[in-house]
Amino acid sequence: MNYENLVDARKVQEYVANMRPNFNKRAVFSDETENYRTPVEPQPGEAVNIRIRTKKNNVDFVYLICGEEKKQMNLVESKDGFDYYGITLQVETETIHYYFEIISGKIHCFYNKSGVTREVDEHYSFGIVPGFQTPDWAKGAVMYQIFVDRFCNGDASNDVVTGEYCYIDEKVKKVEDWNRPPQAMDVRDFYGGDLQGVWDKLDYLQDLGVEVIYFNPVFVSPSNHKYDCQDYDYIDPHYGKIVADGREPLQDWDKENAHASKYIQRVTRRENLEASNDFFARLVEEIHRRGMKVILDGVFNHCGSFNKWLDKERIYENQEGYEKGAYISADSPYRSFFRFHNDRDWPYNPYYDGWWGHDTLPKLNYEDSPRLYEYIMHIARKWVSPPYNVDGWRLDVAADLGHSNEYNHQFWRDFRRNVKEANPNAVILAEHYGVAKSWLEGDQWDTVMNYDAFMEPVTWFLTGMEKHSDEYSEAMYGNSDCFIGAMNYHMANFYAPSLMCAMNELSNHDHSRFLTRTNHKVGRVGNLGSQAAEEGINKAVFREAVMIQMTWPGAPTIYYGDEAGMCGFTDPDNRRTFPWGREDQELITYHKEMIQIHKENRELVTGSLKFLSNDYQLLSYGRFTDREKTVVTLNNSNATKMVELSVWELGIPRNKTVRFRQLMVTGDFGFSMVRKIHECKAGVLQLEVPSHGGILVRCVLE
Repeated sequence: MNYENLVDARKVQEYVANMRPNFNKRAVFSDETENYRTPVEPQPGEAVNIRIRTKKNNVDFVYLICGEEKKQMNLVESKDGFDYYGITLQVETETIHYYFEIISGKIHCFYNKSGVTREVDEHYSFGIVPGFQTPDWAKGAVMYQIFVDRFCNGDASNDVVTGEYCYIDEKVKKVEDWNRPPQAMDVRDFYGGDLQGVWDKLDYLQDLGVEVIYFNPVFVSPSNHKYDCQDYDYIDPHYGKIVADGREPLQDWDKENAHASKYIQRVTRRENLEASNDFFARLVEEIHRRGMKVILDGVFNHCGSFNKWLDKERIYENQEGYEKGAYISADSPYRSFFRFHNDRDWPYNPYYDGWWGHDTLPKLNYEDSPRLYEYIMHIARKWVSPPYNVDGWRLDVAADLGHSNEYNHQFWRDFRRNVKEANPNAVILAEHYGVAKSWLEGDQWDTVMNYDAFMEPVTWFLTGMEKHSDEYSEAMYGNSDCFIGAMNYHMANFYAPSLMCAMNELSNHDHSRFLTRTNHKVGRVGNLGSQAAEEGINKAVFREAVMIQMTWPGAPTIYYGDEAGMCGFTDPDNRRTFPWGREDQELITYHKEMIQIHKENRELVTGSLKFLSNDYQLLSYGRFTDREKTVVTLNNSNATKMVELSVWELGIPRNKTVRFRQLMVTGDFGFSMVRKIHECKAGVLQLEVPSHGGILVRCVLE
């Protein structure tokens, strides 16, 4: 035996045994999906299994830190080059926040929603709210928002008649030209869209792939937007059915709505109101028959000056079956519904609180009126119950309701209880700008319209534009670092049940159309004109946005007509009529294909999200489960780019070649669904991404 060779061999063995590779922080991963927490939505008293992934043989210890407790996790599985550590927690009724501590040799770090970090920041902790569940149907659901007056006119007999009544000092007008863009003062212009028009287009919506229809307000109201409710108990006959018609519009010289006999008959006669409700119930039944859901818009912070409880316009004053409004009489049973500041000014007392000072939007006074509170709770239950059976509420300016934060939160707790008791599978989502975490603790709202963690970051990154088209920022345009930072920060405000059904919109009735933002024009229709909204647009950039929308956690929500190429500055220009017969068929086809991809691939609904690579005008991320892996790569620059991606981070094994199938590629050239194969070797994938384009590839591990 050669003694020197033996010593050398032992030295090599000792070196190999003691050698530790550098800590690989990109291999570390955990989140709140079913891949790393089961169950995702535990009930009080349930055991919850929590897991975290590290590179194989790369760390010494992993701990779960929950409050003051620090628990060592066990190595439970090793596969595809990763170690998986797990631990079981028993949850009770209290919310739990947790993060991980990792020891690797001399490396000591933490892991939370921001990734591997040296500092502990509670904002990024993972969280569990025992008992907080959102409806499964809403998670990742493809929603479609309809502004009813501008979608489709299916019944001309219920159209608003020019001069039918007066609204904000001028008479309403029926716009005869469906294709005319909205004017600067649009609120009293009506195009005739109605619920029959929606029914007529259900085949179109079903073919598009829509799973949920969200209606802007449909209750009786004098405006075309209907955020100034006149009667919460009934669908507006101008959207429903008018079976008892007649009488006259206002005379040319007359602006007193007390004389608007045609309008009064249409909106106060029980025959019209009941017929409209019956029609709506049948419409919802038909929508349900087609496998789709319905969400209504609830405006409960304020009502309208036409409202029967106030009756400032004296619509109900002399109508049989209606009690006197609070504006009319000091003895009105509705006096406590509003706050009056002059107790000596009846009859016809104009000194009441208006939301933001608008006397057309009287603020509802819940704190001083138990009867009002009970009435709105009745409304909350009524529309999610038979015979209407709607599937949820979208809540307008929900954080403004009440006169204090304490009351606001208590109201929404009670609202949730009432809705969920009537229909446990109904969703409650709110309009909110800014941090909504205090409403998303499982006892109030289910989720929100996702401005902070979707619409705004996507808009800034792809267009450099603010969501109203009021500002352009060169520093934000193409800034993927800002995109990732904003997404990480704002998504950390959501617990998993809320994030998975957050309403992810590119456009809506309050902001400019996304396609218009691609032209980088700052301004509004009042100073630029409607034509400017269509000039210099970039459909390729819009398709990039849709690719993100259909592959991002949450419920992708299409604002009616976006899929058909509609443009428009912020309201009222964003409320143009649907261009029936003039649709951009190529964009519609693209939406259909992306919706189908979203619905067919489970990881795009319930999978994990991980950023893979980014640069100026470049972004790549993966959505993945244990077996299904989708990679989305976006190139928002003017030139084609070759991108090399370390997709092993999604759990792709490095020791074999994996074949990714291309599902969609889009760019300045258009888009293609050619099923090209991309080979991934040693966990690395190379892709050629077109200018102003995106590529979506997928693999399923055996």
